Amino acid sequence: MTTARLDLRLNEEIKAKAEKASALLGLKSLTEYVVHLMDKDASRVIAEHESMVLEDDIFDRFISACEKAQKPNKKLQSALQFTKEQGVQ
Repeated sequence: MTTARLDLRLNEEIKAKAEKASALLGLKSLTEYVVHLMDKDASRVIAEHESMVLEDDIFDRFISACEKAQKPNKKLQSALQFTKEQGVQ
């Protein structure tokens, strides 16, 4: 059951375009269309900010450097502590 609400104001032209797009997609309401767009875009934004894509050669160099790494120094330990404090996983 949906319980959260979102109230927003927009100009008539945007509303009319959104209603037309909603109808063309066969959605039941403008609300359904907005929820669909928000869910899709939110998932995309989160994925962009929580993942990283590397070229194969860069990834290979990174793995090689990790394998050759020595004991973490104070700066690296401080960086790790900082990320934990910021909630980075």
